[in-house]
Amino acid sequence: MNVTVLGASGFIGKHLVTALRARGDVVTTASLRDPVAAAVACEGADAVVNLAGESVAQRWTPAVKERIRSSRVDGPRALMQALAASANPPKAYVSASAIGYYGTSEDDTFDESSAPGRDFLAQVCVEWEAEAHRAESFGARVAVVRTGLVLGTDGGALPKLLPIFKLGGGGIVASGRQWYSWIHIDDQIGIYLAAIDGFAGPLDATAPNPVRNAEFTRSLASAVHRPAFLPVPAFALQVLFGEGAVVVAEGQRVLPTRTTQLGYQFRFSELDAAFANLFARAS
Repeated sequence: MNVTVLGASGFIGKHLVTALRARGDVVTTASLRDPVAAAVACEGADAVVNLAGESVAQRWTPAVKERIRSSRVDGPRALMQALAASANPPKAYVSASAIGYYGTSEDDTFDESSAPGRDFLAQVCVEWEAEAHRAESFGARVAVVRTGLVLGTDGGALPKLLPIFKLGGGGIVASGRQWYSWIHIDDQIGIYLAAIDGFAGPLDATAPNPVRNAEFTRSLASAVHRPAFLPVPAFALQVLFGEGAVVVAEGQRVLPTRTTQLGYQFRFSELDAAFANLFARAS
């Protein structure tokens, strides 16, 4: 297959490009910072994967919030407009999304059939996915991958947590009751490959067994053979991230119901096994 990847320089993008090339696909990479040039790179592709987006892991000032939204909404909109005018648009369009689509809750369980939430991230995800579905206007198959907490030792949140935990300084965050809907990087890439190859519609990229923050903390501390007894209070998160503290202080229990119904089989369904695999590979 000929696959164009937008946002290929990021954590997930690097892994995806490697996996595509390993199975013999021809990969083109491009940046969505120039939507017209990106559209040229997408012409005639069997599939386009858009992973581009401003990081949410930073303090949310009004300017940052606008960059978060614009990178996920305005950039793809300009890309879709250019592709709609193309004589040879791509056959499939796979867009990143996030489980922030569902909002946050300590008690509710969500899957692909659930309604969106009403907070900032949820509304960004709704707009983000709406732009992806514009590709249907030129006949492309569309899939959106709603990603949770991706675990890998070379990117994402885990490398930031490991030094703290290895020093014995890990601990629960805020109440410890918030849900972490996690996924091993291998399964994250596996779901993207399935979307490239034929899955359509919304796909939750989260392992079948999400855990609360307190269990996540115990599992990670055990994996690195260290205690975890220094909690991170909610007010500290507010100081660091402002409104963006919602990303780590609140959470959502998300199940990959439709993803598994379509036939995806997870390699890592349990958190302890995921950590054991990742740390064995990194040693």
